[in-house]
Amino acid sequence: MAQPQTQLTLNRDVPLDKVRNIGIIAHIDAGKTTTTERILFYTGRSYKIGDIDEGTTVMDWMEQERERGITIVSAATTTFWKNYRFNIIDTPGHVDFTAEVERSLRVLDGGITVLDAEEGVQSQSETVWHQADKYKVPRLCFINKMDKIGADFRSTIASIEERLGARTAVMVEPIGKEHDFKGIVDLLGGKVYVWGSDALGAQFEVSDTIPEKLKAAVGKSRHDLIERISETDDTLLAKYLDGVEPSVDELKAALRRAVIAYKLVPVYAGSSLRNKGVQPLLDAVIDYLPSPLDLPPVEGTHPKTGEKETRKRVNEEALSGLAFKIQIDPHVGKLTYVRIYSGTLASGSYTYNSTKGVQERVGRLLLMHANQREEIKEAYAGEIVAVVGFKDTITGDTICAAGRPIILEKISFPDPVISLAIEPKTKNDQEKMGYALQRLAEEDPTFKIKSNLETNQTIIWGMGELHLEILVDRMKREFKVDANVGAPQVAYKETIKATAEGEGKYIRQSGGRGQYGHCFLRVEPKNRGEGYEFVDAIKGGAIPNEFIPAVEKGVKESMENGVLAGYTMVDMTVTLYDGTYHDVDSSEIAFKIAGSMALQSAVKQAQPVLLEPIMKTEVTTPDEFMGDVIGDLGAKRAQILGTQKRGTVTVIMAMVPLAELSGYATTLRSMSKGRATYYMEPSHYEEVPRNIAEKIIAKHV
Repeated sequence: MAQPQTQLTLNRDVPLDKVRNIGIIAHIDAGKTTTTERILFYTGRSYKIGDIDEGTTVMDWMEQERERGITIVSAATTTFWKNYRFNIIDTPGHVDFTAEVERSLRVLDGGITVLDAEEGVQSQSETVWHQADKYKVPRLCFINKMDKIGADFRSTIASIEERLGARTAVMVEPIGKEHDFKGIVDLLGGKVYVWGSDALGAQFEVSDTIPEKLKAAVGKSRHDLIERISETDDTLLAKYLDGVEPSVDELKAALRRAVIAYKLVPVYAGSSLRNKGVQPLLDAVIDYLPSPLDLPPVEGTHPKTGEKETRKRVNEEALSGLAFKIQIDPHVGKLTYVRIYSGTLASGSYTYNSTKGVQERVGRLLLMHANQREEIKEAYAGEIVAVVGFKDTITGDTICAAGRPIILEKISFPDPVISLAIEPKTKNDQEKMGYALQRLAEEDPTFKIKSNLETNQTIIWGMGELHLEILVDRMKREFKVDANVGAPQVAYKETIKATAEGEGKYIRQSGGRGQYGHCFLRVEPKNRGEGYEFVDAIKGGAIPNEFIPAVEKGVKESMENGVLAGYTMVDMTVTLYDGTYHDVDSSEIAFKIAGSMALQSAVKQAQPVLLEPIMKTEVTTPDEFMGDVIGDLGAKRAQILGTQKRGTVTVIMAMVPLAELSGYATTLRSMSKGRATYYMEPSHYEEVPRNIAEKIIAKHV
């Protein structure tokens, strides 16, 4: 049975092999938050089941989340099931909040991927799956909404294998489907779980009697499952080939090893909203997902030598942890969420931020339950805690013992693709707005701010219209700032197509000491997405070493405002290969200006072009509107990648320039009488066709 409430902090000395750090990841609307709410209810963490439609969920605690019925920020909580401690993170499904998923996956040991039984694997499921692959997170799949019209267990499994490239281990056979869905047969244990009339789903019947009409299907599925598990283990395979069936304990142990090694993904089924199938999923987390001890030691590098360092995931080891999220709390100020990998962290102590090379004081330590908190004196290896008191630590920084420094792998975030202009309504709002934006940017690594000094406007950049809308809304509610907001603009970029050279000479002679800086730069194009690189090729001291960083600073500042339309320049190598200096008059500022002038001059001769963000788009439409939808996408410069039948609807996959998708939701709704839906996520940048580029440049001249 679940532990009583009071044991949340008492039971913190659970042995490490009984700790599970898990996250719930999925496409928008697959049922992540609903599943988390059920887990909290069955484990005794909350007294009543939260409901998204009523706005009473525990994990979606922000006002904006409750109003929209979506998850925006990942929420952390701790709960117990059968004396095991679960630290759970519920992540957003909407692509605009991809940073929340990325940072959560970086610090988790295991994941539960929730899929919609009717829709199968959707685009965002694919994106988060590959994000989890990147951090090698072992996971389980939960096929949710088995009671939905059109639910199809087998085709969802096929889509997991096909679209996600995962090798599944199907653990259950559903009893009934759509409105007849009653329960599941556990294939390994041979137990039948049936959820009856108890509305909350806490009570269910367990029996050994498999329904007659399911016996053949259960027999075949069990045979396939045993075969799949045996294939991952030589001893079991030898037994299996000799015609001896391995015992359930042997199979479970082998499956656990296979899951932790990413060889198999166990699949479960249920309906979270109807409270069916969640308890076997909790048992599966215990049986198959890793504890911190099951994982290899944490790897990092030494900040000074760059050599590889490792830490065992135990309390006795030197401290290492990763700050993965900043949250501004109205009551206690700045909270820094830290995943502790090794060692312990005590409140009131000092720790070392090896990324920044500074000491930080741990004011207080908090255990989080969504937006509620409990204060603790010490945090142990394997825990996720919030720290109050850190000043310089940001997302992705490593904290560790000063005597044994280590830098852990950082978290990478995508670049923003959309921007809008924002200005304060009154003089009074001016100062408050600067403070609010800075605080929100600390929290969200995909949110960028840029000031346009000419127009006195501030430009904010984000991952999508919803992302920016939420940030402006939070500014109003949490920081009481009123602002006028412009229309969203596409985040174009600039790059070059040819190699060219440029000279920058800055000479100022006024009374007394003058200014002298002179340099030659070469610019060369790089492949899409490779970023910017500065090469110092000065020979024979043509420019003294102390002025070279100043030239690079001038280059970087100049790249912020491109030569065509003032957009950021990307994907190029800039080589400083010659120059001259003056013994008395040369200064850093003179070389910075010379660097900036040389870059502008070189880029103008290097065939500069505009780049635009391309979105991976999926439109799901009833067949009767398919022709209209494809025709409209064609007019939007879309590249149609293919179509896929799913029941009575067709999914059209395309690459579409973001600039063409403004107001697309309304267009699609009117074209399909409100029956088609679409989903998009940033894919890559591509060159803008010349006729369109000319219009964009003309606007900025």
